[in-house]
Amino acid sequence: MASFLPDLAPWRASVDFRRLWLSGLISNFGSFLTFVALPVQIKELTGSAAAVGAIGAVELIPLIVFGLYGGALADAMDKRGLIIWTEAGQGVLSAALLVNALLPEPAVWPLYVVAALSSALVSVQRPALDSLWPRIVAHEQLPAAGSLNALRWTVGGVAGPALAGVVVAYAGLGWAYAADLLTFVVSVVLIIPLASSPAAHEAAKPSLKAIAEGARYAWGRKELLGTYAIDLAAMFLAMPLAVLPFLADELDAEWSLGLMYAAVPFGSLLVSVSSGWTGRIHRHGRMVVLAAALWGVAIAAAGVAGNVWLVLLFLTVAGGCDMVSGIFRGVMWNQTIPDELRGRLAGIELLSYSVGPTLGQVRSGGFAAWWGVRASVWSGGLLCAGAVGLLALCLPKLMTYDARTSAHAKSVREQRAAAQAQASLGA
Repeated sequence: MASFLPDLAPWRASVDFRRLWLSGLISNFGSFLTFVALPVQIKELTGSAAAVGAIGAVELIPLIVFGLYGGALADAMDKRGLIIWTEAGQGVLSAALLVNALLPEPAVWPLYVVAALSSALVSVQRPALDSLWPRIVAHEQLPAAGSLNALRWTVGGVAGPALAGVVVAYAGLGWAYAADLLTFVVSVVLIIPLASSPAAHEAAKPSLKAIAEGARYAWGRKELLGTYAIDLAAMFLAMPLAVLPFLADELDAEWSLGLMYAAVPFGSLLVSVSSGWTGRIHRHGRMVVLAAALWGVAIAAAGVAGNVWLVLLFLTVAGGCDMVSGIFRGVMWNQTIPDELRGRLAGIELLSYSVGPTLGQVRSGGFAAWWGVRASVWSGGLLCAGAVGLLALCLPKLMTYDARTSAHAKSVREQRAAAQAQASLGA
């Protein structure tokens, strides 16, 4: 039984890991409150599924631009400073949502402006954050760290939406935004004491040339390219979150909206708390493909089901599959990408797992307006399963990847060992 429980070695070994983990847990909880409150507010103000889906459209350009440039910044600047300032900026945006919600007649346009600015800040922060984990966690503990980070995300993902449904329904949108603001304040206080994390000696200055260098490296690594492509396809084709408010209405179960938003992260949580087995898997690419295909099948089943409890069950299964895919993608990235490229590749990773859901909101909202809510959901799930199978056939290196024999994984292990030896001599 103990082999299935999360490995706590990174938590015990690194003070900075504990601080970042707690900070992320708290701010994620608040962010998920806003994640539910924002589309609900747009739905109340406009009554349009397309208007809710348009959140993804306004987030897209900042995500692409700042994701790529944020990766270059993460390689060239102190990662701690980037994380702190972007976290504080997110708090300011939460305050803006709160002020707008308290107006006698809240406006719609500030919701889209905040969504776009928040997308830009997240796109700068995530490459810095993702490239910091391999510096503060031992190489052999990276799979365990990935599972613990997944657990942190899913705890907020379950509790935040479930509570948001109650808060929005009975207390109002303002309380959800106020709680989000408070979590960002606490998060900043927690991460201020982090040790500085300056640029690697070999890191390039932020520029288009540096971004292109990272893109060329990613293109040359077909197994990495496969993880990006599969996640992008799965999220674009089968992300149903934008239409959940309308699905709950169609099933005559408005009370279930918070549970619907919480079901996917709840499935992820179930996998996270039993993630001890992931350290024994070495063919990570095959697990990414299998889990992404099953995500699509589960989403299709949720679209077909006419009973709200079956919908919640299939969304939970989908969340578990998504977490399995996410854990093994993260392990492949963290164990095989050299430190001097880590920020830029993290920026590309951000695009793969963020652009998909962002575009997926537009797709699902548009399909729902044109074809119907449930058809939008089940068709996206089937398209996802088919696309994943096709990509697996086109990218055989993803299917044959093995962490025990990968030359890139061996090179990064040696790089980390040399850096640790040099640090020991310096001490």
